[in-house]
Amino acid sequence: MRRHAVAAPTTFRKSPHPLNAAFVRTWRNPLGFFGLAILGLLVLIALAAPLIAPYDPVVQHPGRELLAPGPDFLLGTDELGRDLLSRVIYGTRPSLVVALMVVVLGGGLGIITGLAAGYLGGWVNALLMRFFDAMFAFPPILLGFVIIAALGQGTTQVAYAIALAVVPTLGRVARSLVLKERNRDYVLAARCTGARNGRVMFLHVLPNAVSPMIVNLALVMGFSVLAEASLAFLGLGTQPPTPSWGAMLNESRAYLRNDPWMAICPGVVLALLLLGLNYLADALRDAFDPRRVNAGF
Repeated sequence: MRRHAVAAPTTFRKSPHPLNAAFVRTWRNPLGFFGLAILGLLVLIALAAPLIAPYDPVVQHPGRELLAPGPDFLLGTDELGRDLLSRVIYGTRPSLVVALMVVVLGGGLGIITGLAAGYLGGWVNALLMRFFDAMFAFPPILLGFVIIAALGQGTTQVAYAIALAVVPTLGRVARSLVLKERNRDYVLAARCTGARNGRVMFLHVLPNAVSPMIVNLALVMGFSVLAEASLAFLGLGTQPPTPSWGAMLNESRAYLRNDPWMAICPGVVLALLLLGLNYLADALRDAFDPRRVNAGF
């Protein structure tokens, strides 16, 4: 009696979510890995600052001013005898706090306004675009000066100023992405079911347009860190005695010839963070680019 072979049951493997797959590709990209490693390391340093800093960053050590790096002070001391290593460690906090606030506030407001302008169109689009055009007339740093003059000096005020400065750029990017998505079949199908504009915008259009926005948010983080350091360098950001990399660079100007470590230490860490964020943005751009994904990159 002949026996018929029974075919094995077909198993279907669930494909990963596009966002998860993109982040995996970013992690496997050497540039993305470097950027994530630098960002993750500095976040850990900022959170663990009280545990790993050898000294209080604002305590002065009389008679030990402008010491070169050595066993007692690994990165030396500044003109007031404060430990530079402790100040560099605590200086990560204002930079990362400003970057996070700008991404949340500026990114959120820019995405929402761009989503509304692109999807609703009409007078909403015209009004928001003219508002963005008016803001583009002012350089971001000048706009930051005006906002800080109105709100006062400090880390939070700097975050508000930078967040408002990035809204027009993110809003225009979000609007251009929404214009490509609003006439797709899935949007028309959602409208046919009677879904309200808000539901279609946030539950259908936004998830399909979020990928390029993530790349822009990574770029905004780098811009925020640099802008915070620039404003602190000019004395408009984080106020003494709270450590800030920009303020430390400003304080080191008078001692560059004989005590260059005062500028080298915060400058190198700031450069590493900016380099890591730019590499991360490049890796995210490659991970979300369908042409590179299909080509096997």
